[in-house]
Formats: sequence, structure tokens, C-alpha cells
Amino acid sequence: MASTGPNSKQAQRKAAMAVLAHSGAAAIAERMREIALPAHENLREPENGLVMLRGRVGGDGAPFNLGEATVSRAAVRLATGEVGFGYTLGRDAQKAQMIALCDAMVQSAALSGEVEAKVIAPLRAAIDAERGRKAAETAATRVDFYTMVRGEG
Repeated sequence: MASTGPNSKQAQRKAAMAVLAHSGAAAIAERMREIALPAHENLREPENGLVMLRGRVGGDGAPFNLGEATVSRAAVRLATGEVGFGYTLGRDAQKAQMIALCDAMVQSAALSGEVEAKVIAPLRAAIDAERGRKAAETAATRVDFYTMVRGEG
């Protein structure tokens, strides 16, 4: 990132969390094997729970409870003091733990470059490639409709 202010760090963290949330647990684990994991402690053991999903309906956007979704969450603290949080849809405690650890490492000045280069960037590239593949697959089935104007007169 060009800037090193708090807003750029927050944007970097937000982008990393989006990539991790859209990646599979196996892919994250595979990428994390390539880096040395720092000493850390669990602030919140990985656990499963429910969150209420809210929707909006009507012209005025009146909120309503749509239903519940299962989530897993975890929190870790690095030995250097950075705290990371991990949330993921579903019942995957290991993925929530890995996301929390990556979140803490992204905040660390000493570790953020390595975790970005060896974990986040390859996962982002895989997500982009999959989206491109799906877009190409969808575009192949596109049908363009047109109407010919009849020349009655």
C-alpha cells in the first residue's frame, strides 16, 4: 500500500478478511504452511453460534428478521500484542481460528508483508481466477436478442 496511515491499514485488513472469508479452509491451511506461525494465545476458543439475518422489504425498506445462520468465531493475540478476530459462515472452527491468526498477523508490522505475499495474494489470485472462469462459462451461454423492424409503409 502506498500510504501507511490508519485508513490504509484498515483497508488492508478489510481486504484480507474478505479474501479469507471467501476462501476454503483447506486452501488457507495450505498457504499458511508456507509461513512460520508466530507465538499466540487464544483469547476466545473457536466456537459455533447463530446470528440473525435481517432483510428489508417494501418501498420504505422496513427491516424484518429473515432467519438465522450458523457462524464460527475465534480470537487470538500474538505474543507481540496484536489481536485478531475470525468469523466464518458455517460450523468450521478451524477456519475461524486461521482467519483470526491471519488477521492478527496482517496487523503486525513485522509479519504483514509475508502473510500478504504468501497467504492473501495467492488466495486472492485463486478467487479471481475462479470468478473469471465462471464469468467465461456464463458468457458462453449468452444469447443476444434483437428485433428486426418491418418496413411496412
